[in-house]
Amino acid sequence: MSDSSLLVLYRRLHAAYGPQEWWPAETPFEVMVGAVLTQNTAWPNVAKAIQALREARMLDPDRIMEVEETELALIIKPSGYFNVKSRRLKALCHWLQSGGGISGHSDKTTPELRTSLLAVHGIGPETADDILLYAFERPVFVIDAYTRRLLLTLMLINGNETYADLQQLFMAALPEDVALYNEYHALIVRHAKERCAATHECRHCRVEAPLESG
Repeated sequence: MSDSSLLVLYRRLHAAYGPQEWWPAETPFEVMVGAVLTQNTAWPNVAKAIQALREARMLDPDRIMEVEETELALIIKPSGYFNVKSRRLKALCHWLQSGGGISGHSDKTTPELRTSLLAVHGIGPETADDILLYAFERPVFVIDAYTRRLLLTLMLINGNETYADLQQLFMAALPEDVALYNEYHALIVRHAKERCAATHECRHCRVEAPLESG
């Protein structure tokens, strides 16, 4: 796969769907919460859980640390796996507080910050990179199942690549640009949710045509 293939794919996605203006959150902390809650669930369920936290005045790391884990779990129940995610949210808030909040962690280099996040209970590479890109605005490309599926469909990968392998493909092919990484990832998610109409005008089909056709 050449670097130009990923640039062509980006141009197609952007032409098909336009700007996505992601991540859907009001604050960096809300981004972090959403990154944990979206694990293994659909975004509409996450949105319900975040709204429940907002109504309970719980979209604050101090409040989350104060509340009992069982009570927090009931509030975020719409997101699924709520007992697990309750523990993970508390672990994330402990990490945030112990490092001096968002401003304190912002002093770290991107590799340091990523390593620190990956040491938090329940934070894997995709969740860590969501937080890095969308909350801390660091130039780190997020890889998810949608990305892997699209690259496989276009026969740009063989399917055996690791998360790090795929991330390196994008970051080697693209300029180091937070806005670009943000938009590209958001467009891939939008494309994955688009229904294929199987017509000449179908945006989904135009994106997934052989890349040699431009």
